[in-house]
Amino acid sequence: MARHELFSQRQKKLRGETSDVYQYKSIPTNFRVQVIQIMIDTIGSISMYGNTERDIYKYILKTLCKEYGQFEASINGAEPFSKLKNMFLCEQNTERCLDFIELTFQVINGYVTEYYNYFEKSIQKPDDAIDELNYRFKEAEIGYQFENGEIIRIDSQIIHSDVVKPVINLLSSNDYYNGANEEYLSAHKHYRQKRYKECLTDCCKSFESMLKAIHEMNNWEYKKSDTASKLIKSCFDNELIPSYTQSQFTSLKTMLESGVPTIRNNMSGHGQGIESKEVNKELVSYMVHLTATNLLFLADSQKIYQQNN
Repeated sequence: MARHELFSQRQKKLRGETSDVYQYKSIPTNFRVQVIQIMIDTIGSISMYGNTERDIYKYILKTLCKEYGQFEASINGAEPFSKLKNMFLCEQNTERCLDFIELTFQVINGYVTEYYNYFEKSIQKPDDAIDELNYRFKEAEIGYQFENGEIIRIDSQIIHSDVVKPVINLLSSNDYYNGANEEYLSAHKHYRQKRYKECLTDCCKSFESMLKAIHEMNNWEYKKSDTASKLIKSCFDNELIPSYTQSQFTSLKTMLESGVPTIRNNMSGHGQGIESKEVNKELVSYMVHLTATNLLFLADSQKIYQQNN
């Protein structure tokens, strides 16, 4: 179903009442209703769905209840959809609301996409549903997006659209980058759930996996135990960046070596000793985006290298 920009929405934009500054603490009721409407449009009508649609709603409901260690919501005589809708609308925990959205759109992105011809009551294709969800996130100024099968946190729409999203798409399109992709998505998940030390660790793992993948793709010798510093030096020695341009990148090697790995080592890579180390959220946000920038740079450099060799 097409989105409609209403008069009131246009006026809000004209008055400058929209913002790229996102909030992460609450999921407004009107946004929840929009999510349910997208779900209905894509999976099927609330009053005329058949066994396939009913089984999907039942699966989502049972999965959430089982993972939370609770019995199904009790609404006498209610269908699985009604129970699920009530559960989502009444949930006060923001992360559990995101659980509902992520699981629902994983089903839409997977099962509904694969068997879309069976969904006769659907009036919205799965890809359009995901696009609309992400549009609604932005419209409601909620700092999350559904990317590559997971809900991820975003801090800047510009950085996300120009750096993070291209990296996620790029990593998922090349089997050599599977390890880097899994670790970067894991870092994003830790970031959303405020497990900042784990996020730093996975950022570094993703960066190192990317360097090792490039070595594998080019049949360059390296050891599994090689540090990021050794792998970066090898990339320079093998002219991943052409020698005639390396003089313009005198600080690049230092930046790569002292960026992602150093932050990780100082903040989470080793034992913290007697005093517990407090990891700053802003530093972790910088780390997530710095990692994405480095991954994108390395992937682009590898693409040019392959074209020239």
